Amino acid sequence: MSAEPIAADVQATIAQLWVYPVKSCAGISLTEVELTDTGLLYDRAWMVVDADGEFVTQRELPRMALIQTAFKMGQLVLRAPGMLALHLALDAAEGPLKVRVWDDEVQAYDMGDLAAQWFSDFLGQPLRLARFDPEVRRVCSLKWTGGREAVTQFADGFSLLVTSTASLDELNTRLGAAGHGPVEMLRFRPNVVLAGVEAHDEDRVGAMRIGTGDGASALIEPVKPCGRCPIPNIDPATATSSPEVNDTLQVYRQDPRLNGAITFGMNAIVLEGDGQVLRIGQPVSADWKFD
Repeated sequence: MSAEPIAADVQATIAQLWVYPVKSCAGISLTEVELTDTGLLYDRAWMVVDADGEFVTQRELPRMALIQTAFKMGQLVLRAPGMLALHLALDAAEGPLKVRVWDDEVQAYDMGDLAAQWFSDFLGQPLRLARFDPEVRRVCSLKWTGGREAVTQFADGFSLLVTSTASLDELNTRLGAAGHGPVEMLRFRPNVVLAGVEAHDEDRVGAMRIGTGDGASALIEPVKPCGRCPIPNIDPATATSSPEVNDTLQVYRQDPRLNGAITFGMNAIVLEGDGQVLRIGQPVSADWKFD
């Protein structure tokens, strides 16, 4: 029997669920996915690094957008134009490898010479593929979590990214008015996309209770606006960049919480629900947050 609806300021449903197994490569749209304390299962569990162990992304290598990812029979399958598919067992890893993602240096696992050669050949420079070590606790910024310890894998800084279909619709309306074509949600790389709310309501709410069925639930909390780098300007279908997306956001999405940086979506942490399964259509409820 489902839980009774909870009276709340905002009622929504999950419209989309996305994971990005390899940081900065293409994502996978899922109808259901397990929630873990670090975010969605296998989200940013792998990361491409240079010869010094420093992470690389579409910011430097926009062709990473062309690397497609899929799960198949216990494997992560990677495909890219002109390349044979690379199959990696989900539980595979080789020797230890120290890597850096932003200011965090963490111990990880190297995925071996075949994976390294595949990424190096496609992206045109010496690279390796790292796997996050599940024994490592990479802690999110305590400043933004209010001192609560939340963890993530190779995401930029937080367990989840939440946005809404209405937020993208608002952007596409503005792009259309300026003579530009619409863009897809893929450019913003969210994990959880909400339906049934107004544009950018995700900015203004506290903890979100997700009904996962049979009276169970998960609790996630938006904690930091997601400041936007040039990646939303990159067309994921072609890996070419043009400035209209961020130029449009600049007009109406400068956020004083990030000193005027443009934002789209909210970084969130997992408070409850490790092991619960999130599904499209599940109810989400939250109250307005007043600072």
